[in-house]
Amino acid sequence: MSRLGMYVKFTAKAGQRDALASILLEAAASAQSVKECELYIVNISDIEPDTIWVTEVWSNATAHEASLTDEETKASIQRAIPLIAEVEATKIRPVGGKGLS
Repeated sequence: MSRLGMYVKFTAKAGQRDALASILLEAAASAQSVKECELYIVNISDIEPDTIWVTEVWSNATAHEASLTDEETKASIQRAIPLIAEVEATKIRPVGGKGLS
């Protein structure tokens, strides 16, 4: 199976970016123990005050799908939903570069 990468753009409701980023950082911390999650980076935009970008790399799509069924992940999603105005996700296929083994 090939890796799955994603760029996910979260647009927070006005004034909610930091609260949403905090939940996403908790998800990043939880992902530390998931060996199939090779990268989970939370980024904020200096020019878009309500925008958060998450960069993800998974060993395969099945591992990413399985992560969404985890009870802790589902609880985090439920906490995040009221803070989100919009989500856009772009799936990509990482092929190499610094940081990927």
